[in-house]
Amino acid sequence: MHCPQCQFTDSRVLESRSTEAGQSIRRRRECLHCKYRFTTYERIEFVPIVVLKRDGKRESFDRSKLLRGIIRACEKTGIPQQRLEILVDEIESQIHQNPEREVASNSIGEMVLQQLQLLSEVAYVRFASVYQQFQGIRDFVHILNHLENYQDPASLTLENMEVNTPQPSSETSFVS
Repeated sequence: MHCPQCQFTDSRVLESRSTEAGQSIRRRRECLHCKYRFTTYERIEFVPIVVLKRDGKRESFDRSKLLRGIIRACEKTGIPQQRLEILVDEIESQIHQNPEREVASNSIGEMVLQQLQLLSEVAYVRFASVYQQFQGIRDFVHILNHLENYQDPASLTLENMEVNTPQPSSETSFVS
């Protein structure tokens, strides 16, 4: 393992522990040359998964892309990154438990929504707004109304919500 500070090839392991999901091992290391400390992760190498995108394209499953999207949804929520990495471990484990080697991107999105609903309503709405391609404020109003009253917010989609948001009257103006 190369030291990220000085590129020396030898380091010693100070601490090893399994992540909560059991899918990886976290190791704290120290460079034998410059004494810089850094963290590495050892993960199981799974059979490659292909993600079927909405537009019909296929691409390899990218764990880091999934993590980036979740981190973006959770910005300024106070959720530690380590918890988000565990969440991604859990989702990745679910994907690999499926015998199919191809998974639709909407299935992954639903898994993320189910997990985010447990962590943060704000992160849930942020992720849903991108994943479900919100077109305007009405989409936010719909999901917020249903999130407040619905038993299983993770199963909400714009398609299965009843549209009953009052329309602004012609007298209401937001621009002077």
